[in-house]
Amino acid sequence: MTDIRRTILWVIFGFSLVMLWDQWQVYNGKAATFFPMGKTAVTAPAATHAASANASAASGISMVPQGTAAAAPNAVPPAASPAAAAAPREQVVVTTDTLRVTFDSEGGSIVRTEMLKYAGDNTGQPFVLMNENAERTYLAQSGLIGGTFPNHKTPMTFSGERALKDGANDLVVKFESPVQGGLKLVKTYTLKRGEYDMAVRFDVVNTGTAPVSPQLYLQLVRDGNKLPGESSFYSTFTGPAVYTTEKKFHKIDFKDVENGKAEVDKESDGGFVAMVQHYFASAWILPDGVKRENFVRKVDTNLYAVGMITPMTVAPGATASVTGRFYSGPEEEKRLERVATGLDLVKDYGWLTILAKPLYWLLSKLHSFIGNWGWSIMALVLLIKAAFFWLQAKGYQSMAKMKAINPKVMALRERYKDNPQQMQQEMMRIYREEKVNPIGGCLPIFIQIPVFIALYWVLLSSVEMRGAPWVGWIHDLSVRDPYFILPAVMTMTTLLQTALNPVPPDPMQAKMMWVMPMVFSVMFFFFPAGLVLYWITNNCLSIAQQWLINSRMGVAPEFNFPKFK
Repeated sequence: MTDIRRTILWVIFGFSLVMLWDQWQVYNGKAATFFPMGKTAVTAPAATHAASANASAASGISMVPQGTAAAAPNAVPPAASPAAAAAPREQVVVTTDTLRVTFDSEGGSIVRTEMLKYAGDNTGQPFVLMNENAERTYLAQSGLIGGTFPNHKTPMTFSGERALKDGANDLVVKFESPVQGGLKLVKTYTLKRGEYDMAVRFDVVNTGTAPVSPQLYLQLVRDGNKLPGESSFYSTFTGPAVYTTEKKFHKIDFKDVENGKAEVDKESDGGFVAMVQHYFASAWILPDGVKRENFVRKVDTNLYAVGMITPMTVAPGATASVTGRFYSGPEEEKRLERVATGLDLVKDYGWLTILAKPLYWLLSKLHSFIGNWGWSIMALVLLIKAAFFWLQAKGYQSMAKMKAINPKVMALRERYKDNPQQMQQEMMRIYREEKVNPIGGCLPIFIQIPVFIALYWVLLSSVEMRGAPWVGWIHDLSVRDPYFILPAVMTMTTLLQTALNPVPPDPMQAKMMWVMPMVFSVMFFFFPAGLVLYWITNNCLSIAQQWLINSRMGVAPEFNFPKFK
């Protein structure tokens, strides 16, 4: 029997390479081959042809849904009336203590959001999330369909304040359309101090003498471009997402939308639609109990929409209202939980959310005491190592026993090198006599892998790392070490930890066991400093624990560096 423990470690190594290849495929715009992280298959039926046509109309682009002969009646927003077209168009910029929002008076749409408490990448200016320019199209639009009604292409009149006043908690912005098709649409946005979400009320006034049944649409429109500066060595999700009370949260790849393969939960009475990217997200949210139809569509070349449509009925001379919320801001978990049920899931933890959320909670608690995210990461790893100390100790004890009998195993291999069957039998005899389990050191590794992968996603996904300093030259834990000092230390500690392990009897295995640390070294030179810091801390604690256990068991700790010939 060959060294089972080494075989299992090789399986782990191969699994790691497969995951790396999978994420490389994702980064290069291809579908994940084995592990589509963070993406949940959706089996609910697609939206109706009418809703799809309405979604296309809401984007201002006439499109015929696949499988239909023609668009639904009145699907395309009509041109503005002459009186409406005369209204001057302007960009309305309003500012609170957290947000600077630019509205377009054409349709009262949101065309730019700036995070005043988050710096842009290497610009010194506030981070811009939503925008409309040559490089980026990312908009929040709304309006009425089902007739020649006001929509996001209709010129509107602005009223309200442009800046949050000292001592005030609310800033109210209002856009009012002219009458079209017998209806007038009034959009009222209420921004609050210290918040990134705003209340939105849609008042539909029926000026005619007959009841009217329009549909209100809310949508986010975004291009499918990658984020600037995205790493080649790890990827995060960018694209639409839908949350419903029935199917919960799922994300949709731009590629699936492009190929007409995207599916969403057709009807729901709760939830939200969102556009998600690394650290930040935007979302339209309607109250629970409001019936809506969800859609996701390609609306033009490299332009996609996700949204909701909800029906309304307005009696003659009456006003009907729909209230909702709009969020555009950082993926701060506690803040998202306050805004809407399930909104915290836009923070992408991949497939280990169930482990990642409690780890983030513990990390944030440590930060509330320590006040520095770098030291908090190190403290969290220390607590995790303490929690797994007994289990890890069992693994290291098994490794120490293996190291102690390694000379006997090597002698057997030399003696029976021409008789593999006899060699395996003799090795198993030694294992029984010495009470050594050759796979005893692997069980702790298997158990801890999900925890450390979850912690990896916590550190990669938490916007709190963005711009957070640690010590000295590390001014931002979310970007790579500018001088590659931490990756060099990580490489050294990984090699030291490997050198403490027993030397495999097979010379080829002995050489190849050093491949994985070198692969990790290349990767971690380009990883965010916070991730490298967590790995260094784990390595140092593992070395100390392994050294201590070896000493207690009478196995002299020594570093077995390879001797390649």
